[in-house]
Amino acid sequence: MGKVLVFGSFVVDLMSRTPHLPVPGETVKGSVFKMGPGGKGFNQGVAAHKAGADLVMVTKLGKDTFGNVALETMKNLKMNADYIFQTDEAETGAALIMVDENTSQNEIVVVLGSCNQITDQEVDSLSPVLEESEYLLTQLETNVSAVERIVALAEKKGVKVILNPAPVQKISDMVLSKIDIITPNEVEAEILTGIPVTDEENAKKAADWFMEGVKSVIITLGGRGVYVASEEKRKLIPAFKVNAIDTTGAGDAFNGGLATALAEGKDLFEASRFANALAALSVQKIGTTPSMPIRSEIETFLENNKEA
Repeated sequence: MGKVLVFGSFVVDLMSRTPHLPVPGETVKGSVFKMGPGGKGFNQGVAAHKAGADLVMVTKLGKDTFGNVALETMKNLKMNADYIFQTDEAETGAALIMVDENTSQNEIVVVLGSCNQITDQEVDSLSPVLEESEYLLTQLETNVSAVERIVALAEKKGVKVILNPAPVQKISDMVLSKIDIITPNEVEAEILTGIPVTDEENAKKAADWFMEGVKSVIITLGGRGVYVASEEKRKLIPAFKVNAIDTTGAGDAFNGGLATALAEGKDLFEASRFANALAALSVQKIGTTPSMPIRSEIETFLENNKEA
């Protein structure tokens, strides 16, 4: 099994569930409040770790109470914290999350703090561990300069790069040319390509747009599944039918699962089905990091859903 390096954000999630999402100026009485570890990078790292990956997690924390949430979580999950950077010049990030308990839709405001200030020197210090890695999984929730630098370093060392382009923003052609697999959801794909991904035909067009620079494309389509395009083959892999309670972090579960399966030698299509299973299991629980399934749950779910 190859090593997976997840490079990305950590924020503390402050999550409330409410009968409906407030409109501007409205105060709504919520029913549940939970505080816990989150951030796209950290969620994806936890998903990969719990799914059985040989994982290196990289993020940056403030030296504060919220930073301790990350370190305590990693300790409890027996995750390696050797590559966690810390600073006393910026606070640890936080995300304010509101979830509609009737529809499971969410609204999120994220303040990135310290993980938006990863320095060139910190990225360069990862060179030895990148040497040992097979896959780099990263997102756009840290400072883009750090993403660009780690992607360039990974490409130079022959490490395969998976980019989850979220939160969505313009990606330079220089970065795209170094990406092996890009994993937008349908909204991100439309923003980046200008093509509304409303059906399989348009998913194919959006994938074609990305493949002018990127080798493989996976567009996640929520309840419809994922559209997977490699240089040899294209396929819509349907989602597993489950009762979604909280969709927060489903994309992170998918990406963590994808990197894990690929590092184990599964092909893009097998890995996408494995990742679909992670996402399906995660939406049946409340929260992000706590909702990520362990390997035995994933294997049981896949065994029970062979025909799906």
